[in-house]
Formats: sequence, C-alpha cells, structure tokens
Amino acid sequence: MFKKIPLHTQIIIGLVLGLIFGLVVIKTEMSPDFTIDFIKPIGTIFINALKMIAVPLVLASLIVGVSNLGDITKLGRIGGKTISAYMVTTVIAVTVGLLFVNIFAPGKSLPTETRERLMEQFNEVVGDKSSQAAELQEQSPLKPLVDIVPENVFLSATDNGSMLQVVFFAIIVGIALLEIPKSKASPVIAFFDGMNDVIIKIVGYIMLIAPYGVFALMASLIVEIAGDNPDSAIELLFALLKYSLLVVAGLLTMIILVYPTILKVFTKVKYRDFFQALRPAQLLAFSTSSSSATLPVTMKQVEEEIGVSEEVSSFVLPLGATINMDGTCLYQGVAAAFIAQALGMDLTLTQQLMIVLTATLASIGTAGVPGAGLIMLLIVLESIGVPSAGLALILAPDRILDMFRTVVNVTGDATVCTVVASTEGELPEGLIRESNPLTSTPE
Repeated sequence: MFKKIPLHTQIIIGLVLGLIFGLVVIKTEMSPDFTIDFIKPIGTIFINALKMIAVPLVLASLIVGVSNLGDITKLGRIGGKTISAYMVTTVIAVTVGLLFVNIFAPGKSLPTETRERLMEQFNEVVGDKSSQAAELQEQSPLKPLVDIVPENVFLSATDNGSMLQVVFFAIIVGIALLEIPKSKASPVIAFFDGMNDVIIKIVGYIMLIAPYGVFALMASLIVEIAGDNPDSAIELLFALLKYSLLVVAGLLTMIILVYPTILKVFTKVKYRDFFQALRPAQLLAFSTSSSSATLPVTMKQVEEEIGVSEEVSSFVLPLGATINMDGTCLYQGVAAAFIAQALGMDLTLTQQLMIVLTATLASIGTAGVPGAGLIMLLIVLESIGVPSAGLALILAPDRILDMFRTVVNVTGDATVCTVVASTEGELPEGLIRESNPLTSTPE
C-alpha cells in the first residue's frame, strides 16, 4: 500500500510524523538521546547519500549537456541567458526582502533582554563564523575568479563545497569535446552519458528511503532546537516570530508572485502545473536545506514532469545550484536590516544598495548546503558597517528559515531552467497541461 502513495505524499507524511515525534519527546520530557543516537543517523545517511552523487552528477550532466549543444555559439547564448536570468532573480529577491523589512521594521520590537541573552549565548559561534568571513573579506576582489579554476580537479571533486570548480572543469571538457573530431569525442560523450543514466538510477534507489530520512531529519531538528530547556526554545521562537514571518512572507512573495509572473511572461506553462511537478524537489529541499543535495531530484522532475530537454537542464540546473541563491539572498536582506534595527542603527539608501550588491556577488560559488548563508550574511553585515556579533540575534530560527529559503532557491533554479528551455524551443509547452497524467489537474 505504501508504495502506491506518491513520493511527495510520502515525504509530507514523513515531515508531519517527524514533527509530531519531536514535539512528543519535548512535551513528555523524554531523553533526547534516543532521537539523537538512533533516529538522526538515518537522516544523516540520507543526506550523505544525496551528497555522494552530487559531484558525479554535476560532472557527467554538464559535460553531456555542453557537448550536446552542438556548437560554441549555442553554448554562449544559453549561458548568457542563464547567468543573466539568475542575476536578475537574485536582485529581485534581495529587493523584495528589503522592502518588507523597511515597511514592517521587525527589529524595533525585539526585547532588549532577549537580544543580550542571545548575543552572549551564541558569541562563540559568531566568533567562529566571523573569522571565516574575515578571511573572505581580506581576499583580493578577483579572488572569486581565481578560486573558480581548480589546482587539482580530483581534489575539487572530493569536496561538495568546491562545486563551482567542478562546474568550470565540466564546461571546459564539454567545450573541448565540441572542438575535437566527432570520432574521438563520441566515445567520451557516450561514457559520461551512460554515467549520467547510472547516477539517475541511483537517485531512484536513494529516494526509496526519502520518507524515512525526512522523518529522522525533522524529529532530530525539533529535539535539538529545544535542548535542555524547552521553554527557552518556545520563548525564542515567539520573540523572533515577527522577523521569521517576515522572511517567510518575502519567500512566499517570490513563490506566488515573482516566479509565476516570470513564467507567464516567458513561457506558456501554468504555474499550478509547474508547482505540482516540482513538489517532490521542493519538499526535499525543505527537509534537507540543501539545494545541492536536492539537485538530482530537481533535474529528474524538471526533465520528466515539466518536459525540459536534458540538453538544457543538465547545463542550467547544476549551474543554478552553485550560483543562484534567491531565497538565501532575500533572507540576507531581511536579516541584515533586522539586525541593524535591533541594534538601533538606521541604514541609509547607499547601505541598502550595498546589501543588494554584496548579497548578489556573495551568492556566486557559495556551497548549496545548510548554514552556508550565515557566512554570506556576515560578509553583508561587514560591508554595511553593522557589528557581526548581531548575527547571534537570528541564529535561533535560522535552521528553520533555511528550510524555507532552500525551497525558493530550488524553485528559482527550476523557473530559470524552464524559461531558458522555452526560449530555446526545448520545452513542449503542452506537456504538463495535456499529456502528463502525474501532474495534470482535473478541470
């Protein structure tokens, strides 16, 4: 019976049961040891399994995607469209966040006692991340370009945080395959094409444990938030409720207003159908807080359910998982302004424009893994002169908000991919609405 339930429904069930289990553990004052020692590892295994295939998937899919474009001109055209679209959606996201935080000013309502207690409690964590941000700030302005080129591609392939280097290498290999004789390129392309199919098959195996992995992740998250003092967790969530709701409102604006508008302008795809097709990837993004870990499922849904050609998806989506962070950048705009407000600082228009610029540039090459947004946020705070210690104010709800903003990151990637496919004539516009029984909605 369970196998007959759609994957996205199974994941929802896992999320709900995990939430209930975590709340029961807190309310009954049960020891969290069982959850941490025996349930959380299941979620860790699930995440690790997805990360395990992230690098080979990006490598194989990009090489095949670029080599299948046929000529360098098409690569330049698709690449230009993709990067331009990602930059535009990122700027829109940060702007939406700043508009919301300026209108509702959540930082001015945060209790002083809560602020001081949180800053003291998380001072060590802030210090660790501050040192990482300081190292990034001291780098040359061209350091991000230098970091794109790997010294050793095999070492880069062992680190998911070096995904941009893998992307660079894969694109270069794909271009080289376009330039050499077809007789020599064909066997190489066939090898990576076969590897890509194998990896997609492995994705199917991993997704068999997705509901259990999601259950474990949610249950352990709830228990860890509570810690030894459930009342403090509840007090913190209420104290920061206005800020959290504001972030979620901004993210929902991207989901229900910005992306549908983009799809309506550039494609004929109905956003309701698009949302239904992408649901498994969105739910997985919500539970894992990792756009990189969700990439295999995103590619599968975009290709099989929306109808985007593999030629486009294998280029646009891996690139998006690396450089496109709409949700994260929106959150950074809200968080930076919120921290400034809470500390009694009024940001000028110039400082807010600096937030837009810094958040957009910082998103390029940032690892699509949980917590990466915090280091990006520290860079943003330093760029506008807000004390980095203020990060302690938003650490408590960050993990939960990370789940929401990752959904937007993944949805933004899929939106741009669909738009690029449509402009390239690589999208059968009527597929979702007419011929796809899994995603069509009865009239």
